Amino acid sequence: MKTFKAAILASLIAAPAFAGGYAEPVMEPMIQPEVIVEDTSSSSAGILVPILLLILVAAVVSAD
Repeated sequence: MKTFKAAILASLIAAPAFAGGYAEPVMEPMIQPEVIVEDTSSSSAGILVPILLLILVAAVVSAD
């Protein structure tokens, strides 16, 4: 009789765990992040290095 009472008690305690069934989770649509385009500032370093190299080559050639 003790095992019968224990089984009934266990089924009453465990019953709410199975209530409701399975529901698939609701996924919200993915929000695409905004693309931020930053303009780069121009500098004279792109032209400065070749000019300095040209001056250096001219100095080496004229030294001979």
